[in-house]
Amino acid sequence: MVIARKIAYNVLVSSFSKILSTILALLSIGLITRYLGQEGFGNYATVLAFLSFFTAIADLGLYSTVTREISREGADEKKIIGNVFALRLSISFVVMLLAPIIVFFFPYPTEVKQAIMIVALSFLFSSSYQVLNGVFQKNLAMDRVAISELTGKVIQVLFVFYAIKLNLSFLWIMTALLFNMMISFSLIYLFSKKYISFSLKFDLTYWKKFIKESYPLGIAAIISFIYFKIDTILLSVLKTSAEVGIYNVAYKVIENITFFPAMIVGLVFPIISKNIFSDQARFWDISNKTFKVFWLFVIPLIVGTIFLSDGIVELIGGKGFFASGIVLRILVFSLGCMFFSNLFNVILISGNKQKKLMAIMIMAAIFNVGANLIFIPIYSYVASAIISVATELFVTVATLYIIIRDLKYFPRVENFWAIVFSGVVMAIYFFVFSEINFFLLAFSGTAVYALAIWLSKAVKTEEIASIISKNIK
Repeated sequence: MVIARKIAYNVLVSSFSKILSTILALLSIGLITRYLGQEGFGNYATVLAFLSFFTAIADLGLYSTVTREISREGADEKKIIGNVFALRLSISFVVMLLAPIIVFFFPYPTEVKQAIMIVALSFLFSSSYQVLNGVFQKNLAMDRVAISELTGKVIQVLFVFYAIKLNLSFLWIMTALLFNMMISFSLIYLFSKKYISFSLKFDLTYWKKFIKESYPLGIAAIISFIYFKIDTILLSVLKTSAEVGIYNVAYKVIENITFFPAMIVGLVFPIISKNIFSDQARFWDISNKTFKVFWLFVIPLIVGTIFLSDGIVELIGGKGFFASGIVLRILVFSLGCMFFSNLFNVILISGNKQKKLMAIMIMAAIFNVGANLIFIPIYSYVASAIISVATELFVTVATLYIIIRDLKYFPRVENFWAIVFSGVVMAIYFFVFSEINFFLLAFSGTAVYALAIWLSKAVKTEEIASIISKNIK
C-alpha cells in the first residue's frame, strides 16, 4: 500500500477510534463531575495529575528515541525493543515502589493518597505499552493502538457507570482507570506480535548507551510535565479542591482533543526522521502539508470554542461548573499552540536537536512554575489558564526559531488567508445565530466553515486527490 493511502487509512481509523474515545472520556467526566461534585472532581483531577507525574519521571525519552531508532535503515528492532521494554518495565517498578514516599509529603486526605497508589499501579501497564507504540508508528499501524485504547476506555466508562449506579466510593471510580490500562496494554501487546516478536533483554551496556542518547528527551518530558500539569498540583496545594475541579473540567476538554495533533505527528514522525537529512524536498513536503492541516483545524477550533464554551461546559460538567466556561475560552489558545509545538518538537528530535529542545522546555518550566506560584494565590484558576497559554506560545515560537535557524526550514501554507477568511465567516455565523440550539449551532457552524473552505479553494481538489490516489513512495 502506498504511503499516502496508508496514512489516510490510519488517520481515518485512528480518528474514528479516538473520536469515540474522546466522547467516552467526556461522558466519563460528565458522570464523575455530577457524582462527585466540584470538590470530588478536584480530587479526581489531582490524582490524575500524579499519574502524569509518574509518567514523566519514568519517560527518559525512551518512546521518542525508540521510534526514531527503529525507523532508520538496518535497525535491529528485536534488540532495541527487547532492551528498551525491559528498561522501561524496571523503571516503572521503581516508580511504583517510590509512590507511597512521594505522596506522604502532600497534605491530601487519606482517600486521595490511596487513589494515587491505584494510579501508580495502572501506570505500570500504561508505561509498558507506550514503548511498543514506536513499532506501530514505524509500520503506519497506529489504528491498532487507537482500537486498543478505545476498548480500554469502554471498559473504564462501564466500570464508572456501575460504580455510580451502586453508589460506590471515590476509590472505585479510580479503579476504573486501572482496568482501562490493563486491557489496553494486553491488546497492544498482542497486536505488536504481528510486527515483531521480542523477548526481554537486560543488556546493561546497551541500556547505558541508549539512556545517554535519550536522556535529554527524558528531562524534557519531566520539564514538559512541569508546565503541562504542575498547575493542577499547585492549585490543589494552594487553593481548594473545588477550584481544582472548576479548572480541570475545562482542562479535560482541552486534554481530550490533544490526541489529534499527537496522532498526526505520530504518523509523520518516522517519515520526517527518515528524510530530514537524506531527502530535503520530501521532508519539506510532508512538514508543510502537516502544518497546513493543523491550521485548517486550529482556526475553527478556537472560533468554535469561544462561542460555544458555556454550552460545552454545561454539557460535560453540569450547571455547577459554569465558571469553567471562562477557563475554556482561555485554554483553547493553549491548545492551538500545542498543535504546532507538537510538529516542531518532532522536527527538532528528528534533526538531533534534543538538547536545544530541552533548553526551551527548561525556560518554559521555570516561567510556568514561578508565575503560578505568584499568581495562583491571587487569581486562582484564571491565572493558571493564562499562564498555560503564555507557556505554550513561548515553546511554539522558540522551537520554530531553532528550526528556521539551525535546520533552515521555514513552514509554508498555501492559501493561508483563505483559511483565515473561512474562520472569519464561521465567527460571523456564530455571532449572528448565537441564540439557536447548542447542537444545531455547533454542527451548522462547522458546515459553514467547511463550505467557506471549499468556496475559497483553501484546499485544492488535487490535494484531496493526492491522498486518495497519488503514489508517494
